[in-house]
Amino acid sequence: MHRLWPALYHGVQRQYRFFPVCQQITCLMSSKPGDPTKPSDPLTKNETENGEDTVSATSVPPSRPNAISSLPQLEDWVFRLLSNQQGRVPVSEFHKALREVGLWENDPRLRETMANLRKLQESHSSFLDRETFSKCITENIVLIGRAFQSKFVIPKFSEFSSYIDKMYWSCVSQKNGKVADYIPQLARFSPDLWGVALCTVDGQRHSIGDSDKPFCLQSCVKPLVYATAVSELGDKTVHKYVGTEPSGRSFNEIALNKYNQPFNPMINSGAILLCSLIKPEDHQSDRFDHILKVLKAAAGDDFVGFSNTTFLSEKATSYRNFALAYYLKENQCFPPKTDLMEALDLYLQHCSVDITCESGAIIAATLANGGVCPLTGELVFHPDAVQHTLSLMHSCGMYDYSGQFAFQVGLPAKSGVSGGIMLVVPSVMGIMCWSPPLDSTGNSVRGLHFCKELVSTFNFHHYDNLKYKSKKLDPRRHSLYTMRGRSFRDESRSQQIIDILFAAYNGDVTALRRCVMLGMDMEVTDYDGRTALHLAAAEGHVQVVRFLLEKCGVRHDLQDRWGQVPLDDAVRFGHKETEEILRKAQEQSG
Repeated sequence: MHRLWPALYHGVQRQYRFFPVCQQITCLMSSKPGDPTKPSDPLTKNETENGEDTVSATSVPPSRPNAISSLPQLEDWVFRLLSNQQGRVPVSEFHKALREVGLWENDPRLRETMANLRKLQESHSSFLDRETFSKCITENIVLIGRAFQSKFVIPKFSEFSSYIDKMYWSCVSQKNGKVADYIPQLARFSPDLWGVALCTVDGQRHSIGDSDKPFCLQSCVKPLVYATAVSELGDKTVHKYVGTEPSGRSFNEIALNKYNQPFNPMINSGAILLCSLIKPEDHQSDRFDHILKVLKAAAGDDFVGFSNTTFLSEKATSYRNFALAYYLKENQCFPPKTDLMEALDLYLQHCSVDITCESGAIIAATLANGGVCPLTGELVFHPDAVQHTLSLMHSCGMYDYSGQFAFQVGLPAKSGVSGGIMLVVPSVMGIMCWSPPLDSTGNSVRGLHFCKELVSTFNFHHYDNLKYKSKKLDPRRHSLYTMRGRSFRDESRSQQIIDILFAAYNGDVTALRRCVMLGMDMEVTDYDGRTALHLAAAEGHVQVVRFLLEKCGVRHDLQDRWGQVPLDDAVRFGHKETEEILRKAQEQSG
């Protein structure tokens, strides 16, 4: 017998399952004007008499005396959701809640809040009362409020992250490929290294595996140098010297297009020529420092370093690149007065810049966000430069596999022989994969597999039809449920009911917290009159029962159509602790 909708009431045995009920959810009560279950936005602007906007907490209609709607400020609302039975918020719980929505402690946008929390912890205070908590978060409350209200581009970030983790582990078994050995420093990497990190345009982050280990960008730096050049010089100036067409040849082929230019900026000859265009009047050290500062800005000041050993190692063995540079010089491809060796050194230095998957994901997210770093709000690249960069990454970014990648994955990407793949989902997120073993085209074996898994699960392919590709999930919407081979995406009141009941059934307090922050009525019922508290009691989810009673103020005595209350379900299925909590609530209400 399934416990989700228990059976055997009034002598009639019935069996209930969750998904059929979800599919019949349209039979539920229809919304009425002024229905308190309609989502409300706790972050709304109210105009004062002098015309200034102020942020306040929108009240949910007070259907019960202890409803969260009685709290006047958003800070108090967040406090109520996170506080324990003693009326205090554990600092660790607050950090955990932020991580679940994708905000990390080192996020520059949370600098003030984290500094306040560190000061308190230094004074041996790991629990915050209402006033202290409000003071700690008030400077960043708009960001925190948006996060807990699921107003970011990926509203159900913890669920999305779990999909990413599954894809990561599915790639571990990919043992093919060979670590690049023509650059001595790269040959020393273990073939077992494998990391993935992502960052959305709202600054939500997730990482797994060897995501904090430094590796050199190699060819992944090319789109970033190109974006810098176009931002500073304009596309007309840049494309006097380098083309935009896929070459159809190897990335280090000694060849030019019919206009006597390198085919595009994503191959070695094009990247070397770009280095001659950026700040040519400056000293070489200043020119490299300039690019390094741009990369740090794109990474939100996360880790960006330089591997001098890789640079020296590559310079000592980079015979092909020397040949390319002299070939460009012979064909008068460089601007006048270009120092060939300086341009080549600068190119090799760019390739030797170190990042991690985590910092690389932020850089990719900056491209996804139109050139604005999602963590700092700084405009790093001009939007037009980003448009051109993503176009070239889409057509030329994956070496000789670019056409196949565009066909199968359909997203802008750039790979490097160090094993990195920088993937951009425009207006959504950036992803950085890294695993040293390469296939015959010079692309990371695990990275390619991950990218294919990503677009087979989510409708991120550039040409996915959002209306008819029903078997793919859209993490940008609130529903990630899939039923009978198709995704369920109804975001109406019916979907709200599914969200609440499904979260209660699974014991997911985080999901319930999101529902509260969105202003949903936590006493909604299915067509049998069963509430989230009924389901949590039947399943014995103690934390959910406490949350619904203490934080949401739901009534413990609501009856389903058989006249059963949540306490009856706790007794029926033998959940003693849940039974005690509900009996105590019953006694307190008199």
